[in-house]
Amino acid sequence: MSKPLCLVTAPVATRSGYGAHSRDICRALIKLDRYDVKIWPVRWGNTPQNALIQNDPNDKVIVDRLLTDPNLSRQPDLHIHIVIPNEFQAFAKYNIGITAGLESTVCPAKWLEGMNRMSMNIVPSNFVKNVMEKTVFDIQDEKTKQTKGELKCNTPIEVLFEGTDTGIYKKTNEFSKELVDEMKNVEESFNFLFVGHWLQGGIGKDRKDVAMMLKVFFETFKNQKRKPGLILKTSGAGFSILDREDILHKIENIKEAVKGELPNVYLLHGDFTDEEMNELYNHPKVKVHINITHGEGFGRPLLEATTSEKPVMASNWSGHVDFLSKDLAILIDGTMVDVDKNSFPEDMYVDAAQWFTVNYQRTSAIMKDVFLNYRNYTLNAKKLAIINKAKFSLDSMTKKLGKILDEYVPEFPKEVELKLPKLKKVTTTKAPKIKLPKLKKV
Repeated sequence: MSKPLCLVTAPVATRSGYGAHSRDICRALIKLDRYDVKIWPVRWGNTPQNALIQNDPNDKVIVDRLLTDPNLSRQPDLHIHIVIPNEFQAFAKYNIGITAGLESTVCPAKWLEGMNRMSMNIVPSNFVKNVMEKTVFDIQDEKTKQTKGELKCNTPIEVLFEGTDTGIYKKTNEFSKELVDEMKNVEESFNFLFVGHWLQGGIGKDRKDVAMMLKVFFETFKNQKRKPGLILKTSGAGFSILDREDILHKIENIKEAVKGELPNVYLLHGDFTDEEMNELYNHPKVKVHINITHGEGFGRPLLEATTSEKPVMASNWSGHVDFLSKDLAILIDGTMVDVDKNSFPEDMYVDAAQWFTVNYQRTSAIMKDVFLNYRNYTLNAKKLAIINKAKFSLDSMTKKLGKILDEYVPEFPKEVELKLPKLKKVTTTKAPKIKLPKLKKV
């Protein structure tokens, strides 16, 4: 008896946050073993599509289910679409939209329209769910300009965190020769590590607030006899030479704006595997993870970083506060500010949207205190690692996905194999000859 057919449309092959999230969802579905899973891979901007390795057993379960043609022999029972909501499409008898969400206080109207096309929606954090549920737009009559209704999300929204693969992300003292050789270039034994994209927007306006993090770091430790370093594992749209040169140019511009003897900044630019990222998080020269982001839908690198049992500094707002406890992580307070139009692509910007900006003076003071009194922060970091490994693991995510499917997805009619009776061969007999009378010519 065949299983219900599940089509997953997602950027599973891409080196992107959505790609990693998609692969985890696909592996979870396959592990649950409830559906005949077929996967239609799509692009994600200009990100490389080389994330799936044919010989890796972890990837092969996905590769074996990839479609070369989006046309199926029958309508899927379940369609799971993992993209931004305005692209959601309902192809199946039951349709689920999964999105990483947004980083500000309002989502675009077209996102709500897309979510309403689905039977239900899944987001990675309580922050995203709250924003999606609270965002409401007035619907105006095109002729009279009078309000004739409101647009809001009318379909259920559930939270499913992005689980960490604790088989990869964990405490380790084993490092590849490539990383060991690379880290020899880092002079300091104490370094802050930032992991994330350096996106569009001027200083103080890019989404991760990388530019201001750099400026605060330079101002905090300039002219000090003993200085820490800052390692940036970052890139823009991709991993090209042009992208790397653009990042280096941005760093130099910020350095020129700060006078004095400045601490060192190191750029790691390139495509790292999960195993290489875990080694980087655990390297003895990396002491603190830092991200003063304006907002995160979830903040996957921050969760992965906690498994290294090292202190994490981050903004006290948005998706990552689900797994960064205020008692165990170093959360920095700040204020809500309007999102600059140049910080988002035009089709994603919404008037009146706000996001978070940390208190930079407070950030500077915490940087200095962590550097000078490091041991005061290490015990809480170890406690946080223990909690997150249990509560936010890939296995825990898979179990929660199963519960969500139990609650929302209906039972589909099972295809019954028809057993026809065996037919006996009928033997034919010769028909008797009929003698016709002779006809006379008239």
